[in-house]
Amino acid sequence: MRGSATDPTSTPGHRHRRRTAGTLASAALLLPLLGAAPAHSTTDAQTGSPAGAPAGDLQHAFASAAAEYHVPQSVLLAVSYLQSRWDWHAGAPSVTGGYGPMHLTDARTALATTEHFAEGTEDARGDSARAALHPDIKVPAESALPARLKTLPEAAGLTGLPAERLRTDPAANIAGGAALLAASQKELGGPMTADPADWYGAVARFSGADDTATAGAYANDVYDVLRTGEKRTTDAGQSVTLAAQPGLSADTAQLRRTGLRTAKADDGLECPRSVSCVSVPAPYAEFGGNDYGNHDLGDRPASQPIKYIVIHDTEGAWDGVLNLIQDPTYVSWNYTIRSTDGLIAQHVKAKDVAWHAGNWDINARSVGIEHEGFLAAPDAWYTEAMYRSSARLVKYLSHRYGIRLDRQHILGHDNVPGPTTSTVPGMHTDPGPYWDWRHYFKLLGHPFKRSGGKHSSLVTILPGYAANQPVYTGCATAGRPCTAHGSSEVRLYSDHDVNAPLIKDIGLKTDPTTGVNDLSSRVSTGQQYAVADRWGDWTAIWYLGQKAWFPNPHRHPTAVRAGGLVITPKDGAASVPVYGRAYPEKEAYPAGVPVQSVVPLPYTIPAGQKYVVGDEVPGAYYYAVTFTTDSHRVVVGKDLYYEIQYGHRVAFVRAADVRLEGSAR
Repeated sequence: MRGSATDPTSTPGHRHRRRTAGTLASAALLLPLLGAAPAHSTTDAQTGSPAGAPAGDLQHAFASAAAEYHVPQSVLLAVSYLQSRWDWHAGAPSVTGGYGPMHLTDARTALATTEHFAEGTEDARGDSARAALHPDIKVPAESALPARLKTLPEAAGLTGLPAERLRTDPAANIAGGAALLAASQKELGGPMTADPADWYGAVARFSGADDTATAGAYANDVYDVLRTGEKRTTDAGQSVTLAAQPGLSADTAQLRRTGLRTAKADDGLECPRSVSCVSVPAPYAEFGGNDYGNHDLGDRPASQPIKYIVIHDTEGAWDGVLNLIQDPTYVSWNYTIRSTDGLIAQHVKAKDVAWHAGNWDINARSVGIEHEGFLAAPDAWYTEAMYRSSARLVKYLSHRYGIRLDRQHILGHDNVPGPTTSTVPGMHTDPGPYWDWRHYFKLLGHPFKRSGGKHSSLVTILPGYAANQPVYTGCATAGRPCTAHGSSEVRLYSDHDVNAPLIKDIGLKTDPTTGVNDLSSRVSTGQQYAVADRWGDWTAIWYLGQKAWFPNPHRHPTAVRAGGLVITPKDGAASVPVYGRAYPEKEAYPAGVPVQSVVPLPYTIPAGQKYVVGDEVPGAYYYAVTFTTDSHRVVVGKDLYYEIQYGHRVAFVRAADVRLEGSAR
């Protein structure tokens, strides 16, 4: 739930404010601003490389640290992979103040930010049948930092290395992680052997979790990495390899000796067994003025199918965000996932409707998942532990509710359409261009790949994440470029020339920019579009009613051919309208349920243009405007709609207005 496209060059997370500057200053989250002091131009005694620069041989750094602290090198590599995929992130901290390949944390302040949820013009509920939801946010008080947020100072004490060096020198950071693992192993009375099976308890401790279920889930992920092995080139250009050990089994009984509390089982949780999940319920409560919050009771999927999962980022830290979800005057979502260890908290049952997407139609048909992170801080990175935990949850929900695993059903908040013309400019833009959709869908077991033949008229957007680094502005200072970083998104131009004007989104009522929150002229990994034209190494697609071009060189493609279904206006129609919600015709509404207007967005599909179909959905409206549920009703009409990939966001067209076609293969 993040960002306003109306002000793309504003400071990240800062939208039209409803609070005074003083209140905001006292509530600001400082984690992404903790930044290490500039590195001195000295030489690292261990590696011979300049301090603050990537080690000349990261693989050697792991070997050296493992030998010095008597930790199996494979364990050290697997733990680091789960934290950072061995990336250095140029020394920048993660959302939880974690640094370097080992994600050593140094978060001195952990106040919740509220701007992501409270500011901007998006009404999270998105229901025009009720007054817009603009809650009076109560800022939580600062609390003592948990141990999981201060592992870097502990590692500094164990190694004798300055904290600054652990932040800025990857080799030192790896040594700090090895020292922490070795200290835990000794404290647990475990043998300092080279056998990875003997280190399960220390690995569980490294997670920073305070209960055995979360720590065990983290350790299991580490041992999965050990069994499968990994090999990749890091963001610093280092090649790192972890050989597979398929027959490895861990001594999971060590978990009982960690001293961590045993979490109380909750049979009512809707989570897979392979993750750690806790209940932090969102309240369903009535308060003054005949109002209530912070979600609606429902009977899904019996009354209405769940078709979508919406991926969000929190723009705030775990503890503060969880305080907010427990406020009955506030908005809601179904789950939150913690960055450090992938712990999942469930807030709203899947049968009920959370207020999270800014579009009531999408809310009524979706589950919302928040991830601890920041859209506009490219190196306030999402951890591998969080990606894996999220993927397991999404696979579980997909299987349980029949949700298709593709980009038309697993939506980012930035893919949710404004329900009406007036809401389009204020819709949120998270999880943003730095969310790694390609890696995420690989974890989901549905990797994006070519699915169409050489004559296919569709493409799937599929750039290489690390090498794809479009320039964005507005991450830290208005108008200035963001840090160069891998991205899931590809920029669109009005002609086959990088100097041509960017594609304009008329619904935003602003000229397109390179702002990190400006979705005017961007497509994202996994999204599919109909090809409009080709010119050398350029491909054009139909996008927002226009022909939009992007570089797509043969040797390094940013899109691959795809197969699927498209819609085009019926013969004789000059254009057809586009909608932000799929509501039923007026004749479908029973007495006592006000008819909801079906008004198109300021977009059309001209004759001859084609757009990829995600799904066919019935016109439906969930009427729920009272605290008591006796008047709640799901109204289903005869009108059918197609969900389509229209621009960066999805949209809807009436089936009666268009013709359905298969693409050439």
